[in-house]
Amino acid sequence: MTTAHTTFRLLRLAGAATLISVAAVLASCAARPDRVTTSSIPDDYRTRHPITLAEVQHTLDVPIGSGENRLTTPLRDLVRGFAQDYIALSKSTVSVAIPAGSANAGAAHAVRNEIRKVLVEAGVKPNRVVLTNYEPASASASAPVRLSFVAVTAITGDCGQWPTDLFGPSVVDNTNWENFGCASQQNLAAQIANPADLVGPRGMTPIDAQRRAEVISIYRTDGNPVAD
Repeated sequence: MTTAHTTFRLLRLAGAATLISVAAVLASCAARPDRVTTSSIPDDYRTRHPITLAEVQHTLDVPIGSGENRLTTPLRDLVRGFAQDYIALSKSTVSVAIPAGSANAGAAHAVRNEIRKVLVEAGVKPNRVVLTNYEPASASASAPVRLSFVAVTAITGDCGQWPTDLFGPSVVDNTNWENFGCASQQNLAAQIANPADLVGPRGMTPIDAQRRAEVISIYRTDGNPVAD
């Protein structure tokens, strides 16, 4: 065998060995994925703490002392604010529950018509106010007059989920911890004025043709309105 043939054969063997080495390295990488890279995409906190729509009972406890027979100015403002929330959120009925058999039952019964009047004056329809009674937990204590209504509300689950160590798997895998984003989702849900906006967009209002023509005219004259 000539020297040229020997050299060529050695080069072929070296090339084959190189290919085998590269294949082994690639196989090793496939068997051991890069945890930092593959785990760098965190779970979506909006999926972990979703905002949902549900029927929620909104309540207001109005404290009434045993010797009172009228609402104070702060209490009237409190009831008026509750009525405004009802008008914005619900079309159901407003329940005015009077405690029965409590120490202040007489005073609560005396102010219930005044509470109803404040609700109506604030915009609640008279036929939507329902007067009821309820049994307080203790007959010897003063129980509040309880106002309530049911409305579809944007809510999230409770925060404070810490099933694992904060500096454990989440740090090693470069992922978010379980409670991440919960407070932000709750704050967003509390700020939503119309929960239906989460379902779909509202319908557009009709176009103001006169205003549109005026804006187009200003645009065509480089911002200088045309004098009449």
